[in-house]
Amino acid sequence: MAAHFDRRLRKAAVTTTVAAVVVAALSASQAPDVTADAHGRQTTADNMPTSDAPSEESATGNSPYYTDLPPLNSPSPAPTIGTPASRGPAEAGIPATVLDAYKKAESELRRTKPGCNLPWQLLAAIGKVESGQARGGRVDAQGNTLGRIIGPQLDGNGFALIKDTDNGVYDGNSRYDNAVGPMQFIPSTWAWAGRDGNADGKDDPNNIYDAALSAGHYLCRNGWDLSVQADLNRAILSYNNSQDYLHTVLSWLEHYRKGTHEIPDGTGTLPVGRSDDGTGLTGPSPSPGATGATGATGATGATTGPTAPGTSTPGPGKPTPPAPPKPSDPGTGSPSPKPPTDPATPPTTETPTDTVHHLENAGTTGLTAIAGDTFTQKISTRAETKAGQSVGKVRIRFTVIGDTDAAFTGGDKVAAVTTNASGVAVAPALVAGEKTGGFTVRATVIGRTVAGLDYRATVTERVADAIARTGATALTCTPGGEFADRVEVKATHKGAAADKVAVTATLIKSVLDPVESDKGPYFKDADGKTVRTLTGLKTDAKGLLTLPKLYADDTTGTFVLRLTTAGGATLNVQLKVAEAQPEPSPDPSTDSPDASPSPSTEPSTEPAA
Repeated sequence: MAAHFDRRLRKAAVTTTVAAVVVAALSASQAPDVTADAHGRQTTADNMPTSDAPSEESATGNSPYYTDLPPLNSPSPAPTIGTPASRGPAEAGIPATVLDAYKKAESELRRTKPGCNLPWQLLAAIGKVESGQARGGRVDAQGNTLGRIIGPQLDGNGFALIKDTDNGVYDGNSRYDNAVGPMQFIPSTWAWAGRDGNADGKDDPNNIYDAALSAGHYLCRNGWDLSVQADLNRAILSYNNSQDYLHTVLSWLEHYRKGTHEIPDGTGTLPVGRSDDGTGLTGPSPSPGATGATGATGATGATTGPTAPGTSTPGPGKPTPPAPPKPSDPGTGSPSPKPPTDPATPPTTETPTDTVHHLENAGTTGLTAIAGDTFTQKISTRAETKAGQSVGKVRIRFTVIGDTDAAFTGGDKVAAVTTNASGVAVAPALVAGEKTGGFTVRATVIGRTVAGLDYRATVTERVADAIARTGATALTCTPGGEFADRVEVKATHKGAAADKVAVTATLIKSVLDPVESDKGPYFKDADGKTVRTLTGLKTDAKGLLTLPKLYADDTTGTFVLRLTTAGGATLNVQLKVAEAQPEPSPDPSTDSPDASPSPSTEPSTEPAA
């Protein structure tokens, strides 16, 4: 839900125009990418991106968030928005387990998506704004929140309208979606963005390790480089589509970049300001329509009910903090009531998703790629009504299924795409892994039970169409000896180096008889035994392959080593085993150049007189 900036100004507004201008000038002087006009209104820099993505496409569904800002005496530039009244001691460090989760997520993303340049401080900033760092660090040693953190139901009454997509599994609400967990994911986004951050075999939005890693992957999609300000702004806006949200997160990001410290779990300071109604610690309770949201049992055994983002359930012996007064409606002095929510009367507006009857293949055929290559064709799916009419603005989830390491660009196995005006959703490009064989990509409608549409894809092994020796030295050996030179070859495909191509080397009887030879040169296995066929060999990144050392038995002659590659390239290498030639004896007649010729001792052949 977009923040109500004017409401926050009313909450702590000063009564004179001069004071208002002073406050605006102070905010503007300390805000990244924010300026103020002569009337104290904030404006963004010309290059500040905006996002027109619908609520169901954001991480949080544009749910409410905390508006507390870093303290003025922080080592960072001062907050971007708000008034002096909202700049209290809102930051007292980051709880130990929560901080560990942020740093582990950064480390993993540095490994898997180095081009994203995700800083852990960004996760900390979003975690602060979304849930007050998991309600001040109320998590167990494994990172599970002590009680669920659940935002208000997104039923269209003051919030976005997002109907249930998870049958209440995560949010306990089988009618509408609620944002859940310390990073406040809506279930439909978690379904494709969720990751297992603590290696326990499951992804849980109520676990800070899982939620932090998932938030990192979410922010790193679309090839964004978060070291670039424009990409950073776009990523934050995609999390919650509000300029005020963007400025608040950027303020905390700068604050954490200047330094923070670790504090014990459960001792964090809870935020106060809220973007929806500013009711401090309590926040809006889930509407009665949040069926099934009956709470969860924490580590102490106490049952905790569903809570709004950042709401803290007091632990044993802790008093419940009083809720600050609700903002008044100007001119009346009385609290401004929220419109009541009647769960029995859901909005009658039919969404595009409600009209989808089935999915159709929008022309995708022949999904085949060589291992390591990108599939040339992208998967296209069309959403249609029962009458066959195309349906736009529908969220389609594409999921890679099967024993494969193929994934969409960026390494994700799941992607969510909205259909265009023609009802077509085009999945991101598929990238083949090293595992060969078939797998499935399944398209489903997010938020509606419609039969999925499966696409079959195949990964074939890497190939080479040519292979040749890199040297021309004759390969010779004496019986029972070893060849001095090792065989090195290079494989190419269409003239380019063919990397990771499988090569088989076999010592054969002859060019005309490719059966494995039973005598002559041989390789040795790890145990020193004779081997005349080698499999599992692969070229390196430059297409090169150096074979193991070759040995010879006592058989002399000329032999053939045949190398074949995936793709059919063949090379015959000649090997020669022969006795060493003796050194020629010196000629005694050449020992002394002055020596006189010796008289002949051969018998005379002339007849006797």
